[in-house]
Amino acid sequence: MKGFQAGIKNFNEADSQVLGISVDAAPSLKRFSDDLTLEFPLLSDFPNKNTAKAYGVLMAERGIASRTTFVIDKTGKIVEIIADGRPAPHNEASIAACQRIKK
Repeated sequence: MKGFQAGIKNFNEADSQVLGISVDAAPSLKRFSDDLTLEFPLLSDFPNKNTAKAYGVLMAERGIASRTTFVIDKTGKIVEIIADGRPAPHNEASIAACQRIKK
């Protein structure tokens, strides 16, 4: 999330909204967001993890979601999925995707 926060200006310039979705409970996400002073919302997918299931990223055996970035256009269509297996945020690739769909 630090990477997305560091690039928030670039997302804003690409007329994009960053949302973080986690299978963690809302109070935990609030503390995390406050600690990192995030300028974008973190949404809780706890306890049912329906969003993670719907997007195919839930690792049920571990009870977590894989770190995957979905770039969704203004019509609600997924235009890019960034999941390279790295634990680090996908902010650079996400910014580039947002800039492409803005055009």
